[in-house]
Amino acid sequence: MSNKILVLGSTGKTGRRVAERLQNLQIPTRLGSRKGQPSFNWDEPGNWEEVLTGIETVYITFQPDVAIPRAFEKIKLFTEAAKLCKVNKLVLLSGRGEDTAQACEQLVIQSGIEWTIIRANWFMQNFSESIFLESILNNELVIPTAKSPEPFVDVDDIADVAVAVLMNKQHSYKTYVLSGPAAISFESATAQIATALNRPIAYTEISINEYADILKSYQLPDETVDLIQYLFTEVLDGRNETISNDIENILGRKPTSFKEYALKTAKTGIWETQ
Repeated sequence: MSNKILVLGSTGKTGRRVAERLQNLQIPTRLGSRKGQPSFNWDEPGNWEEVLTGIETVYITFQPDVAIPRAFEKIKLFTEAAKLCKVNKLVLLSGRGEDTAQACEQLVIQSGIEWTIIRANWFMQNFSESIFLESILNNELVIPTAKSPEPFVDVDDIADVAVAVLMNKQHSYKTYVLSGPAAISFESATAQIATALNRPIAYTEISINEYADILKSYQLPDETVDLIQYLFTEVLDGRNETISNDIENILGRKPTSFKEYALKTAKTGIWETQ
């Protein structure tokens, strides 16, 4: 049987979870990553036809975010390739409130292929699998001054929604917004992690320029630094504070709270210092 669902970013935060869930359901799945067979690389479109052959549905993620400038041209090329390969449906993971990401959404919507857009709030897992992990391990979170609280969303909830969307046509031609059950500040999130770990974690806010200098000192790519500046200076302005009911409506259960995330993550040991 041909692989029917292609999961791009299958080693990433959402893609890995989506692929695992599909495989556990014994759904034919092709892993879209540089380690996949065949391999997939956003910067090497020469074998995209091979990657897409036999595929009916694609879960699209773009690293580090569809809001970065180069995402538009890459996703444009990919949707064109998907149409040529007669893919039936595209599911795009987008960012909530990211105006620059909406151009990528429109590429998918206007592709002539069945589509679903998933707009997600900030991932809870940014504290355990991404940019803030090292800070938690060092017991001090230093971030730019945050203008508003954020209804952080659990990546496991995103993955559950993505699987439902990929497997059910009733979700086609819809845009979903995925948020956690409550908007909380970064300081509150840090405190909840500290409580779950039963150890103090300091919280400090600095200017965005100071933070950008720190990121550059870690030799992060310029596009990643620019993205974080964009998120903190523009997206975190209160536009995403409202709570969405889409997770509950799709899954029939409440979204995971930050407290629940902190407690379950603490049990994994990922925040334990040596």
